[in-house]
Amino acid sequence: MRNFVLLLMVISVVSCMRDDELWQRRPDQVPEIHDNYSGVFILNEGNFMSENASISYYNFDSAQVHNNLFFNANGSHLGDVAQSMRIHKGFGYVVVNNSGKIQIIDIEDFGLAGKITNLTSPRYIEFINDDKAYVTDLYAKKISIINPMSQSIEGNINLDNGTGNFFQHSSEQILLWENKAIVNCWSQDNQILILDTRNDSILDSVRVAKQPNSIVLDKNNYLWVLSDGGFQGSSYGQTNGALQCIDLETKSIIFNLEFPIADSPGNLIINGTKDTLYYINKHVYLMPIESNTPELFLAGNNGQIFSSIGLHPTKSEIYVGDAINYTQPGKVFRYRTDGTLVDQFNVGIIPTQFIFY
Repeated sequence: MRNFVLLLMVISVVSCMRDDELWQRRPDQVPEIHDNYSGVFILNEGNFMSENASISYYNFDSAQVHNNLFFNANGSHLGDVAQSMRIHKGFGYVVVNNSGKIQIIDIEDFGLAGKITNLTSPRYIEFINDDKAYVTDLYAKKISIINPMSQSIEGNINLDNGTGNFFQHSSEQILLWENKAIVNCWSQDNQILILDTRNDSILDSVRVAKQPNSIVLDKNNYLWVLSDGGFQGSSYGQTNGALQCIDLETKSIIFNLEFPIADSPGNLIINGTKDTLYYINKHVYLMPIESNTPELFLAGNNGQIFSSIGLHPTKSEIYVGDAINYTQPGKVFRYRTDGTLVDQFNVGIIPTQFIFY
């Protein structure tokens, strides 16, 4: 069945690959990848309007890093601004924001297996089931409903709040909870939306601090939201960023921690046991969910610009991306959760997400 699906994907791609013709294949430079958490993909955002987004892969056992995976496998560029990547049923779905598309790759050989196009400014993809996925968008004021099998857009969920102000509602990350999808509205917005995945409709919303950029669910099914508060000079205004916890049953905020207005916290993640939060606020901080006081985990020094963090789902290890100066290849640091440095290696421009596989 998998081979049949792959064949359909390849046929679909060949018929519409004018902008991604394979002109220089380098299959010998693509690593062998297993689905037992033997390594981590690093998605490198690249620079806006530069078509230099890329994907790296780091093998835990050999400590080898393979850069430019997509180009080496296909001889074509990934696209303009790689925003996020999700693995589903042996395929990697790479959301390329400014190119308005999703590149679909076969995890076994990293060959291009399809694409989904005609998206406005896609951000994240989440699979509701094998036949339906949601794709969030920065500017479209809607969530696209995708059929992964046919690689097509089959509908959308209208998020337009009807006021005409800014681009509300934008949509960002997605978490699944019961039969619902939880979505944070980041750019020039302050809402958490709760969607019914059975009929693709908005059920409810919760107002939070300005510009919620990342969300996680803890072991108690409480939703943690990190907001950056906007930025100085924005037409939307700037307020204090905040870390907030929401009881989804009551839609009430049960914890609120404000940051100084000059701070811009982001990249909230949670560990495998879902009891400890990590986030970036110039430095890397951690906070057990039973606590109310963040602790410094890793101090940025020597001009480091922390751009991403990732936690291994089963090992006590944390990965931290350093964008350096946003133009040269970035660096990744591998730490134990006690702060011991295990390894460091070079990746692509602006490491933005870690995908463990």
